[in-house]
Amino acid sequence: MADALIRVRAARGAAPTGPAYGAAPTGRAHTRRGATAALLLAGALLAGCRQDMHDTPRYEALEESDFFADKRAMRPIPEGTVARGDLRQDDVFYTGKLDGELVQTLPAQVTMDKALLDRGEQRYNIYCAPCHSPIGDGNGTVVQRGYKRPSSYHDPRLRGMAIGYFYDVITNGFGQMPDYAAQVTPADRWAIAAYIRVLQRSQAGSVEDVPAEHRGALDGKTPAGASDASHGEGAAHD
Repeated sequence: MADALIRVRAARGAAPTGPAYGAAPTGRAHTRRGATAALLLAGALLAGCRQDMHDTPRYEALEESDFFADKRAMRPIPEGTVARGDLRQDDVFYTGKLDGELVQTLPAQVTMDKALLDRGEQRYNIYCAPCHSPIGDGNGTVVQRGYKRPSSYHDPRLRGMAIGYFYDVITNGFGQMPDYAAQVTPADRWAIAAYIRVLQRSQAGSVEDVPAEHRGALDGKTPAGASDASHGEGAAHD
């Protein structure tokens, strides 16, 4: 009976159905196939967007642009623009000069104290001592290996220089010495300048410059105050 039905349908041009040929597709099967095709299409579109995100349209440095009248993609900086944190209105603190002249004293916001000198010594030993030496005579380790020797800080010419001179040289360099503006902050430049003054004083000082109660330490002796205190402690112990 089934074979006869198949022959009839074939004669009429209908697609054969039944267990031997499989069932005709249902509406649910068509829906699944449509969803699969949509997902494949969406995946292809997303893949194209991902490539664009990796290579975002942009202008390269100095590239031409039709958007601006002057054809330059890189725009000029407006006059008066100041980078954040770089206003630097205090000429003395940031240049070591006042009205173009080197200052003789530290800026008002820099206090000469032990903390400043300790900081200056630390920064000096890192950035300056390799050439200028720990005592400032210009015979540092780098010089001993062939670098041109700088002037000694104890030279009368440099001993007479304003303290702003040392700040200016650290900032802008001098001769073969490059500037250290990128490595040393303005505050640390003043600390180094103050410490250089200490080095100059240390190598040209006299016994009279040392307080009386500390002069014994120059010869390795116990200072008078410490000696008296030790005697007092001994008497108390007895």
